Amino acid sequence: MKFFCALFAASVISVSADDWPRWMGEKADGVWREEGIREDLPEEGAPIRWRVPVAWGYSGPAVSGGKVYLSDYVRREGDLVNHPGKAVSWEGEERLLCLDANSGEVIWKYEQERRYHLSYPGGPRATPTVADGRVYFLGGMGHLVVLDAETGEKRWERDFQKDFGASLPIWGFSAHPLVVGDTVYCVVGGEGSVAVAFEVETGEVRWRALNARSQGYCPPSLVRVGGVEQLLIWHPEAMNALNPETGEVYWSLPLKPNYGMSVMTPQLSGNRLFASGIGRVGAMIELDEEDPAARFLWRGKPKTAMYCCNSTPLVVDGVIYGSDIDSSKLIAASVEDGARYWETMEPTLAEQHRQGGRHGTVYLTRHEASGNFWLVNEGGDLILARLSKEGYEELGRQHVLEPTNEAFGRPVVWSGPAFAEKAVFMRNDRELVRVDLAVTPK
Repeated sequence: MKFFCALFAASVISVSADDWPRWMGEKADGVWREEGIREDLPEEGAPIRWRVPVAWGYSGPAVSGGKVYLSDYVRREGDLVNHPGKAVSWEGEERLLCLDANSGEVIWKYEQERRYHLSYPGGPRATPTVADGRVYFLGGMGHLVVLDAETGEKRWERDFQKDFGASLPIWGFSAHPLVVGDTVYCVVGGEGSVAVAFEVETGEVRWRALNARSQGYCPPSLVRVGGVEQLLIWHPEAMNALNPETGEVYWSLPLKPNYGMSVMTPQLSGNRLFASGIGRVGAMIELDEEDPAARFLWRGKPKTAMYCCNSTPLVVDGVIYGSDIDSSKLIAASVEDGARYWETMEPTLAEQHRQGGRHGTVYLTRHEASGNFWLVNEGGDLILARLSKEGYEELGRQHVLEPTNEAFGRPVVWSGPAFAEKAVFMRNDRELVRVDLAVTPK
């Protein structure tokens, strides 16, 4: 494989500065790098460019080359009740839509008949990944479909259950594909196949690695520490670092969230890696700066900063910011020992849902130039805020979407946003919306 050092130094994915081609952005770090972005959110709200109808989905949009890619599920029949521990069957079509980012018009769509049998069956989970003229679409039942990003022509497809003997996760295949150079990395499942590397042109398997009782939901990610690229695979039994060229395991540390729910994308700050999950399982891992090795710096109750699940926390200037699944609060905590600086429910749950509400969810994005944070919460609100060690300061709020799904008896939107084209793209199970956030001319 002919790609690593020079390519990684420049960018994991070749995109223009205003693209958001995968989960959490160009570098999967939740940082929005465009300039000319407004630093206020007036009472009347930022202008909405368009709203277009879509169907069911937890997956977020990806934006690349002036196009928006969004997966959804058109349900024809099936029970709408969500049960955390029970799968429900749906009949319908799983789709990938390609829309014009400027107008919202559909350019092409890929659709395939798929029978879902999942807990919380409401559509695909994984955000599409766009790289080098291809879009990688992972459906809820484990079909990886690779399409031409311009035309929608299918290049190849793999069925994780059929081809690898992967078990079906009760909450669906959710780990967003990672593309680096000529390889796409996926969390798959099956004997010796928790992690699989595919050749991007043909779908040929380059290597497969790792065993676990279940594959979990956490996407693969790539970090470089001590001069060595390390592919991170967090399955429900351990955090693992692999050689991305061969699948060789560099190190493995036990980290076992309840219910097999390894979900959030581990976050690197310097040589420290934070991950946490349901069951008050979490840790700060220190990566060796000389060799591919690691150790726990701190972990678990009572020191763990927060227990994130649905959304991924951000680490900025020695502070971890994230939404805690037990308390449903946005929390700020220390990288050094996990001690909490502050916590608040203001951006997470509506007031009527704050008594006993769990899994309160807010998606965080930091704007690099201003240092401000753009938050999208489960109530469909877009929030502009300043976050620091000292506290939470809300600068503005705009209600953009109605919650169209349900969790724990309350209405929710559990779908991450995309920030590109000087705008935010947000979706629920009925519509995709573009809100323009460029500086308003004076």
